[in-house]
Amino acid sequence: MPVKEFTVKSSQYSGATRLTNLKNTIDYLYKQGASKIIIAGHIDRPQKPDPEFSTKQLRFILEQILLRSVYFAQNLEKQVAGYLVLVENLRFFQGEETNDTAFAVKLSSFADIYVNEAFGNCHRNHASMVALPRLLPHAAGLHLEEEVNQLTKLIRGPKKPFVAIIGGAKIETKLPLVSNLSKIADFVLVGGELPVEIKDKQMTFPQNVLVASLADDKKDISEESVKQFSDVITKSQTVVWNGPLGLFEEGHAEGSRKIAGSVIDSGAYSVAGGGETVEFLAKNNLLSHFSFVSSGGGAMLEFLSGKKLLALEALQ
Repeated sequence: MPVKEFTVKSSQYSGATRLTNLKNTIDYLYKQGASKIIIAGHIDRPQKPDPEFSTKQLRFILEQILLRSVYFAQNLEKQVAGYLVLVENLRFFQGEETNDTAFAVKLSSFADIYVNEAFGNCHRNHASMVALPRLLPHAAGLHLEEEVNQLTKLIRGPKKPFVAIIGGAKIETKLPLVSNLSKIADFVLVGGELPVEIKDKQMTFPQNVLVASLADDKKDISEESVKQFSDVITKSQTVVWNGPLGLFEEGHAEGSRKIAGSVIDSGAYSVAGGGETVEFLAKNNLLSHFSFVSSGGGAMLEFLSGKKLLALEALQ
């Protein structure tokens, strides 16, 4: 049962990337003679069943990606005929988000083997992520394994100079990342809405953490910070980027665009992740210029912050 996190409403680009990441694992299972493959996942965070968040809408795009017919199972009461089956949004069912054992047992009755291909959801204590793999023989999907290997390289043996770019908002969620990476990276470059929050909270950081100044409207980093960051990036051998540096969705994309150009021009090994980061890069046709694109947002943040991910622990 390959379990996949889908995020379509909040970030169509991130969701499409995550769906594409399924292909190698599905193809591998097919070649190994799997008699049936069930794909389970979710869209967004619905409070109750809602057609707007039904995974049924993913059926067509999955067929285009996997080049196979996909059948849809609206409920979990009976098996659905067909080789490749997509089940309804798991968050429509009681027990998923509470990591309920009884719900996990019901899911386990449909499969013989569990495969986790949902790195982006590995920090969630959900039944399909944590309880279910403990009930079945289990394995990491091919892309999940690659995610872990790539992110592990960043915190254990990156080529130096190593530069981390942290943007977006919510300093309380980004602070552990900035703190941990400041001990590993040569420089941590901070932008987005974080500089405002840092100033308001009067936070201080080590000298290798460079906090951007912002443009007059506070919606993008300043030209001075673009130059300062670019000078650092030009000398890098490894770069990781999580979070846009301006409100690109409102048209303030110049800072992020120029920094992306600096990363690409540097020739450094580059890793990007986070829904908004992926969306920005996709909109600007820059995804293919990065060495690796992580499917995780919160999971990537927690992994690089040095925290253990519950779903990965369940696969041990």
